[in-house]
Amino acid sequence: MAGKKLMSVALCAAMVGTMVGAVTVHAESDYAGLKIEIVSKGFQHQYWQAVLKGAEEKAEELGCSINFVGPNSESDIAEQVQELNSAINQKPDAIGLAALDTSACLDAIGQAQDAGIPIIGFDSGVPDAPEGAVVANASTDNYAAGALAAEKTYEVLKDRIANADGKVRIGVMGQDATSESIVNRGLGFIDKMGELIIADGKTVSLEGNDRYVGDAKVEATDDGDVVIEILVPSQVTSELSAIDCQTLLNKDDTICVYGSNQHSAEAMITGNENLQKLGSGDDQVVGVGFDSGANIKAAVADGTFIGAITQAPVAMGASVVELACKAAKGETVEDVDSGCQWYTAENMNDEEIAQNLYD
Repeated sequence: MAGKKLMSVALCAAMVGTMVGAVTVHAESDYAGLKIEIVSKGFQHQYWQAVLKGAEEKAEELGCSINFVGPNSESDIAEQVQELNSAINQKPDAIGLAALDTSACLDAIGQAQDAGIPIIGFDSGVPDAPEGAVVANASTDNYAAGALAAEKTYEVLKDRIANADGKVRIGVMGQDATSESIVNRGLGFIDKMGELIIADGKTVSLEGNDRYVGDAKVEATDDGDVVIEILVPSQVTSELSAIDCQTLLNKDDTICVYGSNQHSAEAMITGNENLQKLGSGDDQVVGVGFDSGANIKAAVADGTFIGAITQAPVAMGASVVELACKAAKGETVEDVDSGCQWYTAENMNDEEIAQNLYD
């Protein structure tokens, strides 16, 4: 079984359908001729097309063949289970799996184990899979991604914080306080922002959601120069999250709002529509997003957001194929952080960034 140490890597075809045929390229490689089945969460979202692009490119490089499938909808668990069973029946050398529902996949996962087929998890992986079934994962280090957002944001906020006459407030919007990926994106931002503020001689206090406040590592005080306020809606609806944004924007001391995923970032855009307070001006509130999508990309392009973090689905797809090939050959594999990128109006059209910006 592979070790579970997280390993960072430097990897930071618009095709729609439920199935893409195998891509085979012959090459002089230790992995030439290997057959890899990859079962994704879907094809409706361009995110998965970007994962596919990376997988195809890596398969061509290594000389293996891949068959990349996914259900029509990310809510269609039964279709994904059927695709996973079909993948196992192909007797591949390894399988990549981003499970919609691990419990629904348990029988199929057991069959893969019995057949000696290693599974590589990707994206959200295969949480709570049976011991030994998933030998490694390729996914975003969400805590590190949140920290990167804080570093880039602090570059813009540093002087405003240093020169403030009184307290200032930084808002953090989370879709929920239960999803580990969402929580870690928030905590990474909070901890790094707090660290940077304290390093420059200011103090920090935390307010808001108990999960985030309790799990944060920042050395907070009761009466900080900078208040980091974390808001999480009682239910995951765009309306409630937009109200959270308006609540933050209507506070006179708010200088920044960070939305830690696509849902929250899009709610910021909605919440700002009538208030028009987000922007890069000295008297405006700095907006920062996470993920991509047409609305978020537009907000970055027009200056509503100073920037946003995108995951690196192309690199993720490449990592899945490489890990699968290594596992198939019995090599030791470890979890891979597929990385993330900070994009702004200035760099979002660069090829390296643009390939990871999905609608």
